[in-house]
Amino acid sequence: MLAKAPSLGADEAIVDLEDAVAPEDKAAARELAVAALRRGALARTTAIRVNARGSEWWEDDLRAAVEAQIETASGLANADEIAAAGDGLEALVFGPADLAASLSIPVLTIGDGTNDYAFARVVAAARACGLQPIDGPHARLGDDLGLVVSARRAFEHGYDGKWVIHPSQIGPVHLVFTPSPAEVERAERILAAPQGAVRFEGELVDEASRRLAESLLSRAALLS
Repeated sequence: MLAKAPSLGADEAIVDLEDAVAPEDKAAARELAVAALRRGALARTTAIRVNARGSEWWEDDLRAAVEAQIETASGLANADEIAAAGDGLEALVFGPADLAASLSIPVLTIGDGTNDYAFARVVAAARACGLQPIDGPHARLGDDLGLVVSARRAFEHGYDGKWVIHPSQIGPVHLVFTPSPAEVERAERILAAPQGAVRFEGELVDEASRRLAESLLSRAALLS
């Protein structure tokens, strides 16, 4: 899987050393991940999901990690402090399954359940510290509609992307998070409109509108 990752077209590779690895394979999995990182053989950005704090593996895992994930009630309560930790952090990830369990949300499938406060809290903490907010996975394989709905929810909350767990999910997620040519064109027209508060194509456009347009164009440039 590590060897295959660069060919899949994803913007990021996530190596899960926690739930995806049996206890007897933890050390070997970490060594493989670190070796792949040193070769630059994974993706433009790589994240490592570490084992739980207090486990025998977490400290060694943490030395290789490049992201932080909010997936417990305690983590959510301390999201600002975690986001401000520095040390090479690039993103703050919303962890839907463990967070749902920690908050006692009665669901059985990863990605099910809703908690708009938690979802927005991670975005705010990430943006305040200049990090990318990233949504966790949609676990129902073959559920393209559900995947798009889930990705769209993250997009509309301000997330920059979403984890996928199968190559078939990459395309739909890319499509949701990439501004369309029509949106890019409209953003450019807004920036070209007269300064100040003006009527533009049937709606009010002011400096806040221009900041929105600049944000959309920055997203488009990032994903191009």
